Amino acid sequence: MGKVTGFMEYERLDEGYEPVPARLKNYKEFVIGLNADQAKQQGARCMDCGTPFCNNGCPVNNIIPDFNDLVYRGRGEDWAKAITLLHSTNNFPEFTGRICPAPCEAACTLNVNDEAVGIKSIEHAIIDRAWEQGWVKPQVPEAKTGKTVAIVGSGPAGLAAAQQLARAGHSVTVFEKNDRVGGLLRYGIPDFKMEKSHIDRRVAQMEAEGVVFRTGVLVGALPEGSKVTNWAKQSISADELKAQFDAVLLSGGSEDSRDLPAPGRELSGIHFAMEFLPQQNKVNAGDKLKAQIRAEGKHVIVIGGGDTGSDCVGTSNRHGAKSVTQFELMPQPPEEEDRPLTWPYWPLKLRTSSSHEEGCEREFAISTKEFIGEKGKLTGVKTVRVEWQAGKAVEVPGSEQILKADLVFLAMGFVAPVATVLEAFGVSKDARGNAKASVDFIGGYQTNVAKVFAAGDMRRGQSLVVWAIREGRQAARAVDEFLMGASELPR
Repeated sequence: MGKVTGFMEYERLDEGYEPVPARLKNYKEFVIGLNADQAKQQGARCMDCGTPFCNNGCPVNNIIPDFNDLVYRGRGEDWAKAITLLHSTNNFPEFTGRICPAPCEAACTLNVNDEAVGIKSIEHAIIDRAWEQGWVKPQVPEAKTGKTVAIVGSGPAGLAAAQQLARAGHSVTVFEKNDRVGGLLRYGIPDFKMEKSHIDRRVAQMEAEGVVFRTGVLVGALPEGSKVTNWAKQSISADELKAQFDAVLLSGGSEDSRDLPAPGRELSGIHFAMEFLPQQNKVNAGDKLKAQIRAEGKHVIVIGGGDTGSDCVGTSNRHGAKSVTQFELMPQPPEEEDRPLTWPYWPLKLRTSSSHEEGCEREFAISTKEFIGEKGKLTGVKTVRVEWQAGKAVEVPGSEQILKADLVFLAMGFVAPVATVLEAFGVSKDARGNAKASVDFIGGYQTNVAKVFAAGDMRRGQSLVVWAIREGRQAARAVDEFLMGASELPR
């Protein structure tokens, strides 16, 4: 794999960033990818380790050592083979190459006592070169099966399933309640992490492959007072879909945000992250909003220490917030993981995002007790420090304080998909409110309702884009097998 002694000769080379002052002026991507020579050097570091744990660390099981080797060889035909290999397991490497946290790198054998191979940066380099060279083309099926499939939700799971099923010869229609295709990729991921031209380019490819997209169509109905993003102009019932199509795949995102019912929650100025982030993406796309949530000149507190909270930090900084503070209930993790103890699994360690580096105070082991306000408007947040004892957060006496806040964004994750979609189809739910469906090799992804399948966040709950792609691909095979009796699609 690569150069036999490469892992001893070369150090890890990370992708670069544009300077903070420059990138805060706009919402464009600012990552500086590896050039061909740099990617070749990273590919050279891949060890002939016998058992490539990276393959299993990657949810879509990318054939990582092989494309690392091809990039190391570096000829034009090698790069062309690399994208073919990468596409054999991953429909959208331009998504994962930008926003996946790279569990493959945590599983890299070199990561036991050194820095992992820059797998994600190599993947990024391969797909960007493939688009530049025109190697990514529609794959139109030679024959149609005459079977029809409806896919509800156009996030990564729905898109992956749609592309696979269309290439198998089925007539696929994707229904999206929002005004543009992409689901949480479109309206949950800030443009500075992934510009939406990448989605548009794939949609064009899929349309050429025969996929039909129907946006602004709500399947079922949203509950009254729902905070879920929705710009639907029409609706269609579950019964209509089941009558019109031979199979239905539910692949919507997990959009039911976790709330924080502390005293003062009703004050003006407290919003879910998914009220805030989609608005900015729409403005970036050229839409006009009547009342956009803006953070300029304000003291912003983000409650929730994950990626969605980090996205709120980066967006607030681009608005020109006066200050940004992010809360995390859990204690601060170590800066370095205990590698012999955690490898090849995803380690617990302090992760500092590019948004944190742009300006943010981070508070760990802190709990929100009350939202403070005047005349119905938020002015501050009352907090208390906590210690974790026997798995429970215990308040530290005398640690209460009030922090100034004009805006609070709740970014504590998502508890379930939109329940009304599952209820409209009569799909059984698991204990967490997700669609109940197994991933068995035979009959996998099928719900209790005849010819209705579920995948992605809709089935497994809030997760990574790479898991959504995996589920979409596996569900596509299950649907194809259901329709045709057998399937040649990869699982």
